[in-house]
Amino acid sequence: MNDVPLSSSELGNLWQAYREKSMMLRALEYFIEKSNEKEAKDILQNVYTIESKNEEKIKNIFRNAGAVIPTAFNESDVNKDAPQLFDDNYVLMYIRMMSKVLTGLYSLHLGMSYRSDIRDLYMDLTTDIQRIYSTTTQHLLDKGVLTRPPIVPMPKEVKFIENTSYKSGLNPFQQKRALNTVEIGLVYQSLETNITGMQLMTAFEQISQEPDVKKYFKRGKELAKEVVSIMSNLLLESDIPAPVTWGGVINNSTIPPFSDKLMMYNTNLLAMFGLGSNSVGAAFSFRSDLLLKMGSIMTSTLDFAKDGGTILIQHGWMEEPPSS
Repeated sequence: MNDVPLSSSELGNLWQAYREKSMMLRALEYFIEKSNEKEAKDILQNVYTIESKNEEKIKNIFRNAGAVIPTAFNESDVNKDAPQLFDDNYVLMYIRMMSKVLTGLYSLHLGMSYRSDIRDLYMDLTTDIQRIYSTTTQHLLDKGVLTRPPIVPMPKEVKFIENTSYKSGLNPFQQKRALNTVEIGLVYQSLETNITGMQLMTAFEQISQEPDVKKYFKRGKELAKEVVSIMSNLLLESDIPAPVTWGGVINNSTIPPFSDKLMMYNTNLLAMFGLGSNSVGAAFSFRSDLLLKMGSIMTSTLDFAKDGGTILIQHGWMEEPPSS
């Protein structure tokens, strides 16, 4: 047992990590129950085993520190008897997307950890979630439902940017240069994530119970559609075909497998991830029009996330983090 007290940042990050694990486990319980394909079900069951083990690790740290375990999510937040809402392809798309989110968060949490056991925990969490990402990605590629990013000619010589026109993109009388491979990668990842998110918001709107929550998910769907449109056009302007919609299917059931509270938390988490992703996209983009578009998306996403937090508080669903 580590006798060094948890620091404030370690406690806060563990509080967040526990809630993420709790939410994922409730979702997985439903996904496993409704899975139709053996290979997909085996993957989901393995993810559930890994995440259960990691949730218990965090619980033990709380217990040893004398800290209360967060309420997070429990059996009241999932209805395993609800009809199938997502097919297996989409479920694995969702797990893959969430693994991207959690990889980023665990890297951030590791950089804020000082106790050796907490550092070890986040290194283990990162390894586990990266393996989940790799497994789901390979499965979806093998199934032919995940589109790869565009292929470009391999460079044969080193080049340097010769003038500042490389950064231009807002002048309507000046031709924009084609996107470079760094920019293509950032645009493509935003497009991929928002297509998956758009489908998720469609499903959440379909099954949500509270009128303001239903309206919020519809707004999330429209925001994701706007980002998909922007990113698709950026690729097309550089004569790069935008990918076709991925092969996940949302069924037309209106019986909710998840509570509005769980779906709102999940959406808020994805909005935070979107903010971080667009910040990275803006930081590594050279063309001025890309910077402007990324900035506009960030503003809309921030407003969306803030309003989601307000809904969570108004319904009494926002658990308060530990404070000083």
